[in-house]
Amino acid sequence: MLGKRDRKRLLLRMGTAITLLFLCSSIAQGQEAPSTSASSSSSQDSGTQIHALADLIHELQTQVHTLNSQLSEMRVEQERNMAETQELRRELDLAKPHGIETTTDPLTASELSPSKEWVAKTAITPLASPPLVDKNEQRLNKLEEDQQVMEDKINDQYQTKVESGSKYRLRLSGIILLNLYENRGTVDNQDFPSLSKPPLSVQPLVSPGTFGGSVRQSQIRLQTFGPDVMGARTSAEVTMDFAGGSPDVPNGVVMGVVRLRTATVHLDWANTSIVAGQDRLFFAPLAPTSLATLAIPALAYSGNLWAWTPQLRIEHHVVLSENSSLSLQGGILDSLSGDFPREEYYRYPTWGELSGQPAYAARISWTRRMFGQDLIIGSGAYYGRQDWGFNRNVDGWAGTADLTLPLGKRFEFTGEFYRGRAVAGLGGGIGESVLLNGSFNDPDTTFHGLDSMGGWAQIKFKPKSNFEINAALGLENPFAGELRRFSANSIYPDTFTRNMTPFINFIYQVRSDILFSTEYRHLNTSVLDSGSHNADHINISLGYLF
Repeated sequence: MLGKRDRKRLLLRMGTAITLLFLCSSIAQGQEAPSTSASSSSSQDSGTQIHALADLIHELQTQVHTLNSQLSEMRVEQERNMAETQELRRELDLAKPHGIETTTDPLTASELSPSKEWVAKTAITPLASPPLVDKNEQRLNKLEEDQQVMEDKINDQYQTKVESGSKYRLRLSGIILLNLYENRGTVDNQDFPSLSKPPLSVQPLVSPGTFGGSVRQSQIRLQTFGPDVMGARTSAEVTMDFAGGSPDVPNGVVMGVVRLRTATVHLDWANTSIVAGQDRLFFAPLAPTSLATLAIPALAYSGNLWAWTPQLRIEHHVVLSENSSLSLQGGILDSLSGDFPREEYYRYPTWGELSGQPAYAARISWTRRMFGQDLIIGSGAYYGRQDWGFNRNVDGWAGTADLTLPLGKRFEFTGEFYRGRAVAGLGGGIGESVLLNGSFNDPDTTFHGLDSMGGWAQIKFKPKSNFEINAALGLENPFAGELRRFSANSIYPDTFTRNMTPFINFIYQVRSDILFSTEYRHLNTSVLDSGSHNADHINISLGYLF
């Protein structure tokens, strides 16, 4: 690139050439030939000056040609930078599918590099007239300014990135969530209830309503993006919240304990992925939309199967046409049975793990674009054996169906349905998994898996891009006939036969990082041969995304 001193010297020479040309033209037009000898002498002098001027102009053309070459090299460099930023953007886009899609990158590819139209305008043609040099000077100054702005933005992005122990990129994101709530009636959990329970009869705990606040549903998410392995993009992420319990200290109810939710490693090829770690149930992938309950998915124990289970799965996508595709998923999971840990610090096997084999699951789904959104129809299956001691085996299984249906540009219907047996480990059966006809410690006692079914449906109305209304209904139904037949030997403190939960919420995104929501939820829970109990939950949520 030419320095400032070289550019000033170039402009000075061009100015001198223009001045000489102007003076020669004026002298030639203002003089008359008084004699033949005088005319001959004047012509020779003018010819000499014109020859010198032509040499100067030729030199200027050579320098401008050099300037053109240097600008061409700069244009190639700018295009290379643009390609690198586009590659960076593609890597960032690979990180969006998991968890809460809540943040955007501070810089986009268009901000990091000039547009193709601008690059095209910087091309300089050979010198045709002196004013082009002024334009070249302006373009050079503009190019230097844009390059400086680009470097400043890149430096700013580098300074604000999260530093890790390796050379690969690390991203920190999450949500700080404040929930203010009021309950009318008795519920199983104050800040994100799932069940309505019989009224308390022991003073002084009897109360017609409660009010409180909580931030323990806040979440932290770490993502890292690693190198290519066997042609696959590698990445990993871990998500935590503070809903793991309450410490045994004064005011411990507001001091949530950190809890691991999901932690996965991904290998992503063009159409195939391998996922290893602790993740949600891939054969029941949907969940209703709610900011009132992030600690567990909305409508849990009301027809929405959920669990965070150690697993290893493979996913493969088949492109059927320009607008449709097929997805195949299959894997093995830790066979969880929904029971509480026996010890606080030591891990003992669950009834599912005592079977000596993993659980198995698969899902197939079809996707098609409709109204600018995805229509998805999916079906899944699950099997996991449980050993309750003395070789009393119970086969747990579930069949699932899910649907995502766009209804125009502003409405969307989503829902899931399941039918299964012994699925308390998946959040089904309202936490009840097996039934028995005798004493638990008697080897002759027969264990029977509890049959249950449930599902949920939601309508989303989105009149604006930053505002949505969600109305949903969930229903969980363990088979009452089976519960009644084995009720004399139940191992569960409560025998629930049905749980129905409707809710409606409004979610407003004040700006890209601030969310506000209000929600009303009604809980109706039936107990075997004891009627039903009702409760109302009102929640106001304020979230800050980072």
